[in-house]
Amino acid sequence: MQIDPAFRTHVETTFSPLNRQAAAHSFPQVAALSTELAALVPAKSTDHASVNVQPELSAMFATASVDMWMRAVHSFLVSASLTNVSDIWASVTGYYSSHYSVRAFAHLLGYFQLYTGKRIVHLQLLTGRHVCTFDPKTKWDREHLFYWRIVKQNPLFVSDPLFTNNNKGGKVPSDVEHRERANYADHLPNFPTFRPLDAAALKNRVQRISEIQFSTPPIPRVEGYPDVESVQVVAYHRLVRFRDLVNNILGDSNRFWKTHRNPSWANDFMDYQLTEQPTLRSQYT
Repeated sequence: MQIDPAFRTHVETTFSPLNRQAAAHSFPQVAALSTELAALVPAKSTDHASVNVQPELSAMFATASVDMWMRAVHSFLVSASLTNVSDIWASVTGYYSSHYSVRAFAHLLGYFQLYTGKRIVHLQLLTGRHVCTFDPKTKWDREHLFYWRIVKQNPLFVSDPLFTNNNKGGKVPSDVEHRERANYADHLPNFPTFRPLDAAALKNRVQRISEIQFSTPPIPRVEGYPDVESVQVVAYHRLVRFRDLVNNILGDSNRFWKTHRNPSWANDFMDYQLTEQPTLRSQYT
């Protein structure tokens, strides 16, 4: 799949300031991006606003995307560890791995939802300027709809069956319905004997997930709950998609990404390899 030159430039530009500092301590303080953006929200709740921002703020979209991707990796490992322990939590943490991957893509594309400020922020690079637009949220902008919709609408992902709009009640399977079954449905008395995985079992589980082949992504269906394997398979493929895309654009040229694309705490379990149908695998070129 051809990467749009404007998007490639967007990623290179937002990551660029991170090349001028040591990668080991280059993540901003907790909630730095949301705090900075909240200070720029227009006074009237219905106002649309466009604000010029500094490249350092734009770089926080890049660090936020990598942070979310790391959460996806971490949540996937938690889900894999809970495979034989709890259908409920293996499903929920597996779903959140997918959700964090989707948020990572959305931040990479320049989108951020301000929860307390009730705004949708879009970062754009316009003729040398870094511009954030602020628009009021609508009832259709709940987090588990908004980020998935933003990603699915992008040309890179619109035809990729691994990504959906995450709507409930539609003809297309929805991850969120499966997650809500585990989170909110009453009477789910399916509690196996508590058998936590050890490190070797976790490594074997991750390897098994990475080697599963399919022609159509196994989006977890609510009627199939608990469909832990499907939850984990699509979560793994999504987090690998993010890593492949950023790798394709930045390669070894950006010290921040080069350092953080292989989190040390996951090295014993993750190699980010896939066994996938060639026609399904997104070809980022």
